[in-house]
Amino acid sequence: MPKKQMATAPRDLLIGTTNLAKGRELRELLQPYGFQIRTLQDIDNPINVVEDGDTFAANAQKKAREFAQSFNCWVLADDSGLEVHSLGGAPGIYSARFAGGEEASDELNNEKLLRELAEVVWERRGANYYCHVAVADPTGAIRAESSGICRGKIRTEPAGSNGFGYDPLFEVLEYHQTFGQLGPKVKAALSHRARAMRAIVPQLATLATSGAWQ
Repeated sequence: MPKKQMATAPRDLLIGTTNLAKGRELRELLQPYGFQIRTLQDIDNPINVVEDGDTFAANAQKKAREFAQSFNCWVLADDSGLEVHSLGGAPGIYSARFAGGEEASDELNNEKLLRELAEVVWERRGANYYCHVAVADPTGAIRAESSGICRGKIRTEPAGSNGFGYDPLFEVLEYHQTFGQLGPKVKAALSHRARAMRAIVPQLATLATSGAWQ
């Protein structure tokens, strides 16, 4: 399907990401609520927003604001990552670039994480997946925000091939399996992003039905 420029329409929502896996995950979470979802993959020559904030919230807000102003539409953007307790919260906002800049891959990031935790005992391998979501209107004003946390531990070796990022290493406490093993249905119920999205959906619905979504 050819790409086309965004146009503002009721419940038309741009997801501010080029990450195919993340875009698919967010689309599946939001479509049941009547939103027409698109991502930056549907836009010709999307702008690049530098994520230079010092928190997940700051990065999510900046992405939502700048994409909304650029494309004159409602935008949902998130920033999320892994916080490992024994590493002082690292990789945190640098989760996607943990192994070294923009060229870091999921595989390299996972390998670095395992090296950093090589001498850490199981009892001290606790971690959180954290997600902050921000929604901006076409003027760039932030109109809704939420966050979500999923608690777990970091395995000593990857397990499973589902998901992306650190999913094969992140063991979910409720299931004693990694997100890589559990698959998309469980992740859609338990993940940090799913929890943040559930928290923001009522706010989106209120905005859409109040007439603000113009």
